Amino acid sequence: MSRNRAFRLLKDARLRASATSVGGTSSRVGQTVTRSADLASAHPEGVRHVSLQIVQQRMKSVSNIQKITKAMKMVAASRLKPAQDKAIASRGMVTPFYKLLGDLPGAETAKTLMVPISSDKGLCGGINGNVVKVSNVLLETAKDKESEISMDVIGDKARGLMQRQVGELFANVLVDATKQPLTFGTASALAEQVAKDNEGKALIVYNRFVSAISFKPTIATVLSGEEYEKSAENLENKFDSYEVEGPDRGEFLLDLAEFKTGAVMYNALAENNTSELGSRMQSMESSSKNASEMLQKLTLLYNRTRQAAITTELIEIISGASALEDAK
Repeated sequence: MSRNRAFRLLKDARLRASATSVGGTSSRVGQTVTRSADLASAHPEGVRHVSLQIVQQRMKSVSNIQKITKAMKMVAASRLKPAQDKAIASRGMVTPFYKLLGDLPGAETAKTLMVPISSDKGLCGGINGNVVKVSNVLLETAKDKESEISMDVIGDKARGLMQRQVGELFANVLVDATKQPLTFGTASALAEQVAKDNEGKALIVYNRFVSAISFKPTIATVLSGEEYEKSAENLENKFDSYEVEGPDRGEFLLDLAEFKTGAVMYNALAENNTSELGSRMQSMESSSKNASEMLQKLTLLYNRTRQAAITTELIEIISGASALEDAK
């Protein structure tokens, strides 16, 4: 039996059943009643149809998101190697300052400046959250030591995460610096502001790059010129082991402290930027994988729903044909 013939038989069977139920009304009236009944019972088919549309729309959305995440991963991967080379080179710039003036994380000062470095863009894993966590621990430690605290926040993400809790400590919020290609001039401009606000000890918090899948929250300590002079008098650094010619000792230490701040800031920004790219690459790879798995599940759901609808239609056709045969 062909499909068109089966549909005609099903329609005739419904017309006869409707005519019987209204007690001998005309076929025209029976046809009208049948159509009303069809509309009343059409909700399951309508629901199946809408479900298929919803699943199709969701599949399209997931597919578009997957294309975006794959593109972002490729962009981050292409930028990672140059950023990594820049970060490694910057370590050679800052190492001599640590050897000469020391890092001195335990130096006790009356004032402490916190400088958390974060990104201005999202979708880069947990690097910004790690910086904020370490900064909060340092804030509690400084409060226990009764040190006067202020903050220069670099990056919009750290500002958003910390403003509600410690926004009253913000001295400056420096944003959009990480959106531009990193240069020593950019780092120097940020370091100038930090040096201006640093009246004791500055704690710069950033992510040190280890590998494409690993980074480590790190704290760099930068003292003011006066504090470096005190530490030199207490033999806490190697400055007095060298003979200095030219300006007086205090002025020279002040210049050296400012240049160290610029070198440390450049290194911190380079390390954090490289960690951001590595973390974003891994995050986008994970997102693409999750989108692929979700797309597979939605495809399976779509096929099952479509098959269920086809099966239901076939059952109705066969049932109608059987009813017509029984009526004969």
